[in-house]
Amino acid sequence: MNCAISGEVPEDPVVSKKSGLLYEKRLIERHISDYGKCPVTGEPHTLDDIVPIKTGKIVKPKPLHTASIPGLLGTFQTEWDSLMLSNFALEQQLHTARQELSHALYQHDAACRVIARLKKERDESRQLLAEAERQLPAAPEVATSNAALSNGKRGIDDGEQGPDAKKMRLGISAEVITELTDCNAALSQQRKKRQIPKTLASIDALEKFTQLSSHPLHKTNKPGIFSMDILHSKDVIATGGIDTTAVLFDRPSGQILSTLTGHSKKVTSIKFVGDTDLVLTASSDKTVRIWGSSEDGNYTCRHTLKDHSAEVRAVTVHATNKYFVSASLDSTWCFYDLSSGLCLAQVTDASENVDYTAAAFHPDGLILGTGTAQSIVKIWDVKSQANVAKFGGHTGEITSISFSENGYFLATAAQDGVRLWDLRKLKNFRTFEFPDANSVEFDHSGSYLGIAASDIRVFQTASVKAEWNPIKTLPDLSGAGKATCVKFGLDSKYIAVGSMDRNLRIFGLPGDDDTEDSAQDS
Repeated sequence: MNCAISGEVPEDPVVSKKSGLLYEKRLIERHISDYGKCPVTGEPHTLDDIVPIKTGKIVKPKPLHTASIPGLLGTFQTEWDSLMLSNFALEQQLHTARQELSHALYQHDAACRVIARLKKERDESRQLLAEAERQLPAAPEVATSNAALSNGKRGIDDGEQGPDAKKMRLGISAEVITELTDCNAALSQQRKKRQIPKTLASIDALEKFTQLSSHPLHKTNKPGIFSMDILHSKDVIATGGIDTTAVLFDRPSGQILSTLTGHSKKVTSIKFVGDTDLVLTASSDKTVRIWGSSEDGNYTCRHTLKDHSAEVRAVTVHATNKYFVSASLDSTWCFYDLSSGLCLAQVTDASENVDYTAAAFHPDGLILGTGTAQSIVKIWDVKSQANVAKFGGHTGEITSISFSENGYFLATAAQDGVRLWDLRKLKNFRTFEFPDANSVEFDHSGSYLGIAASDIRVFQTASVKAEWNPIKTLPDLSGAGKATCVKFGLDSKYIAVGSMDRNLRIFGLPGDDDTEDSAQDS
């Protein structure tokens, strides 16, 4: 007797009153619940129409092939054979995969070698091209009487560019743009996790700052420190002077490490390149120089860049430490490859003729800020070299610009004082009226703002709506009444100030001075 639904011997048999058919109880009950009729005859059925049947214990017959020992052995043999065949197929697949992987690794290694060789050849070509471009204007000495050469280059002066000079730039390649974009993504991600260091000098400490030392670094016949930068990892301060020299000063020992000579006019801007031994200087002699340390510890000029036709006012280094920008009064800014000294792009704004007096990269590296002699601040997209924003409102030329480490704020200094800009809404949200502001600088943590004018002011940074409270006013002890540059030391433990005399002054907490005071103001 088999179930009319499953065709098997039912474990709990029931019979239908209407059709007389035998079913498995659980199957027929479910079918009646779902459809309300007999699965065979199609007659209407309810659960009351089925009657259980009392039977003895039902034992299902075993299949024939497992009913004897030879049958079991045969089954096991069949399963073993199948397992061995499957294992053999897997071993064959593994062997094939290993061969394909080995071949792929070989191809990858060969491709890496080819790429490395091509990159090396590219860098060598760039180097040769840069050297050729620098030597080309000076080569035809006999033809200096002619105003223009056959190739459109200039023949009158090394510093003057011919009408086609800008067209010869290679441009910022897709590879460089990818590198800048990757750097931007990495730095933006780090900024979200950034915390103010616990070692940062407190507001109470800054309120107690006083002059610790004064160091005469430049010549007396042409006094004046015009620019400054600090290499925090080594605590070395670089100054650019009106006496045409740049000086590298070791603050802990109080000793001059090297004096960079080569410019013929004042050094308008100076920058360290990350933690490397490279230094950039810009000058009123229309050139930019790249300096590197030699075996004896002195610095020598590795490249002299003559791409501008007027005074170069600013240099700023990209976060990759592979590229930098120079800004000039010739209405252009240049984007350089640092290793080769090659100008990849020379940018001007066709909509208006302005002279660039200041420049700084945004901390993430895809935005460039420039100040002009026409009181305008311009924001550029480095990838497209397009002017994406413009800030007006200052009086007089823009003397200094500085981005906050938080990436949201920009500070600009000019003749009428200092203005703070919100880069998210592209508007001015605060103004400090300090006449003849020469320098403005955020510290590396973005917690403090320094302003150099007739004296030095330090403010605590805040939000757009909150008040930026003054912390300390440091006097300009040079007697010239004009502080030209201000920089924060590591963790704002000291403040370095340059003025229109030849002295570098260090302000900090009394008792923290580990330099030798070479000169003190009377």
